[in-house]
Amino acid sequence: MFSYRHAFHAGNHADVLKHAIVVYLLRHLAQKDAPYWVIDTHAGAGAYALEDEWAEKNAEYETGIAKIWEREDLPEMIADYLEQVDAFNEDGTLRYYPGSPFIAAQLLRDRDRLRLFELHPTEIDVLRKNVQSQGRDIARRTMIYAADGFEGIKALLPPPTRRGLVLLDPSYEDKRDYARVVQSVKDGLERFATGCYAVWYPQVARNEAIQLPERLAKLPVKSWVHAALTVQSPSGDGLGLNGSGMFILNPPWTLAAALKDTLPWLTEALGQDDGAKYTLEFKEG
Repeated sequence: MFSYRHAFHAGNHADVLKHAIVVYLLRHLAQKDAPYWVIDTHAGAGAYALEDEWAEKNAEYETGIAKIWEREDLPEMIADYLEQVDAFNEDGTLRYYPGSPFIAAQLLRDRDRLRLFELHPTEIDVLRKNVQSQGRDIARRTMIYAADGFEGIKALLPPPTRRGLVLLDPSYEDKRDYARVVQSVKDGLERFATGCYAVWYPQVARNEAIQLPERLAKLPVKSWVHAALTVQSPSGDGLGLNGSGMFILNPPWTLAAALKDTLPWLTEALGQDDGAKYTLEFKEG
């Protein structure tokens, strides 16, 4: 159950897609003066050293952020995302990668709040230390729970602000996570119908992964956006990560248009063979 370590995958092509969209969602929430909450159900360690042995073992960041780090022909969404990553590095050298918690912490205003769940016994300790290292202001706005995020968010919804982003990105090592994601979003919508819910999922040879977007599309919301990036053809043995997707319920109305500009560029920049492609589907309210 606890074998997953995100440091192995930090900065890979899936992180690029996920975090570029997360930055966009947070920018949209900040357009209004009213405060908002960010709730992350599977926070991980929060930040990662790319020269660490965990990250270097597979060096997956070389299939993701490293391929676009020095490019100049950037879509606006990618430029903003890279700016957030650059803030954690010095002299333009890519050494550290911020996970969703640190990207959110960097963009939150004084009146906004961050709520993080992490169940991994090692990751939770590192997460606490990492958050404390960011200073008193960020630590004050953040609460960390050593708990199952699927269950934990029930007590936090709706947030007092009635505005917020709920990010669900489990490892899916346990195939039950697919069903739990759908149920958590369904339960969340009953408590917090106007909240924005962002679900990340892997493109792998598993029926549950293929069916997940279809199941999310059937939930009772007026609008959603589904963006997926496939970077390579499936392997002959059915193993490995071919790509990933993000399914956003109650998205900003501008998100689909922004992704129309971004996804073709990402496909060209991160594609590894002729199987590279993207998917963009949406339902407008």
